[in-house]
Amino acid sequence: MPFNSQKYQPYLPLRLSDRTWPDQSITQAPRWCSVDLRDGNQALVEPMSVADKFRLFDLLVAIGFNEIEVGFPAASEPDFRFIRELIEQRRIPSHVSIQVLTPAREALIQRTFEALAGCHQAVVHLYNSTSPVQREKVFGLSTQGIVDIAVQGARWVQQEAQKYPETQWTFQYSPESFSATEPEFAVEVVNAVLETWDKGSAQELIVNLPATVEVSTPNVFADQIEFFCREIKKHSADRKHQPIISLHTHNDRGCAVAAAELGVMAGADRIEGTLLGNGERTGNMDIVTMAMNLYSQGVDPELDLAAMDEIICLVQDVTNIPVHPRHPYAGELVYTAFSGSHQDAIRKCMHNRDDNQPWNVAYLPIDPKDIGRDYEAIVRINSQSGKGGISFVMEQEHGIRLPRWMQLALSQTVQQDSEQSGQEISAARIWSLFETTFMPTQPLRVTEYELSHQGGQRIRFNLLKDDKEYRVAALGSGAMEAFCNGINQLLGIQLDILDYEEHSLQQSAHSKALAMIQLSVGGSRLCGAAIHQDAVLASLNAITAALNQQQVQQTLKEIG
Repeated sequence: MPFNSQKYQPYLPLRLSDRTWPDQSITQAPRWCSVDLRDGNQALVEPMSVADKFRLFDLLVAIGFNEIEVGFPAASEPDFRFIRELIEQRRIPSHVSIQVLTPAREALIQRTFEALAGCHQAVVHLYNSTSPVQREKVFGLSTQGIVDIAVQGARWVQQEAQKYPETQWTFQYSPESFSATEPEFAVEVVNAVLETWDKGSAQELIVNLPATVEVSTPNVFADQIEFFCREIKKHSADRKHQPIISLHTHNDRGCAVAAAELGVMAGADRIEGTLLGNGERTGNMDIVTMAMNLYSQGVDPELDLAAMDEIICLVQDVTNIPVHPRHPYAGELVYTAFSGSHQDAIRKCMHNRDDNQPWNVAYLPIDPKDIGRDYEAIVRINSQSGKGGISFVMEQEHGIRLPRWMQLALSQTVQQDSEQSGQEISAARIWSLFETTFMPTQPLRVTEYELSHQGGQRIRFNLLKDDKEYRVAALGSGAMEAFCNGINQLLGIQLDILDYEEHSLQQSAHSKALAMIQLSVGGSRLCGAAIHQDAVLASLNAITAALNQQQVQQTLKEIG
């Protein structure tokens, strides 16, 4: 039986009955550390070239990262060369600390410091595995053996740092596979490392707690972080350095962002992750998502993600990994509504929005313009769309607010077209359908008209019907009523105006008028529209356009 859940056992959660993190909220951004150039790079089928790494490094600096993990120099010659070029070419701004990873092995630690020689400030990130499965099945060591590896690695890091006094060093330690390590043992091994480093001269100590493999729900991870922070605080009271608590979550269960957010609520100060979540297996914690989550709650993420499309373009280019169209905040379709009810709600909220009030638009957690997106991409049309979405497109693309009766008529036309094609309907296609359906100029079209006041409004007009011109005169209380009377007299039909709206298409002295009209013709309701610089002529041809629609053409052919 290949699909057998009995092979697995649940992760036993930590018993923390007095947890406090559920009552906390995130009110300021954590310290961010991008690991795109190390963790993200080692997860690629084709690792980045040095040129690609420079492009990504410059982007990370421009976004606002002050800490950037740039490689694993002892394990990779390209990483070593890249770090040397960063330093020798003076490409690292003075406010940025580069970070490098090293296992707790003497030769590799020495090589790591050689890569960093001449750097103004750097974080040396030491790690060794601590979980039961790693201890027992990979290394065959007891818990004391694991502690000994960590402490010896910490000593080697300290010794090598003393050889490079020109650099301001920060030491960071990760009990790798922390999420699957017994909480008490994680505290024990970290305390042993901190005791070793506290006697040295490092300016700052970071404890990084990785969910190397995500093994539980985010609330369990938050309990682990709160327990760890409490215990470390007890042991650190008399130390020179209070450690910064950092998190490095992975996305094996799809919850890396949630785990990081709850971990911050539980006491963490710092977050490691990658732009757009690239990383081993299912990926790293997605910094874009977490930062934009903060932004959407009114918290400054202290990262500038306004040029989102430029960020996506560069990251896709250097990683060869496309961004999912439904990726939170960054996806191509994430601000796009196809559902008719969603479209209608967005349109109404946008129309009624007060720019001086906080953002509050249905279905849109942030203003798309904040990250360089246009409103035109919010509503896209397919067979699931309704009149609200179609109206939104007409308003955004052409500045036309359709009356409700025209919304209904156009939405039926667009939906039929979409159902027949089975495809999304573009804004250009919607306009084309509007023109061909509601603005036909055959068989009827007015070419000239004259108005005069003789016991009311008198109109004289020339009407083309199937290329034959008729001269008509009629009276009415207004120009359109007089025109309808003339049409009724000429064609022997009964048409009445039910509704009428007019829009100016440009804000200038030479603007054109769009006239839209709803008629009753022999019990049928018809809609028509026309555009002309002369508003009266536009309204007259809107009437003939309504008559020109397919369902009445046969009637017109039978007349005369």
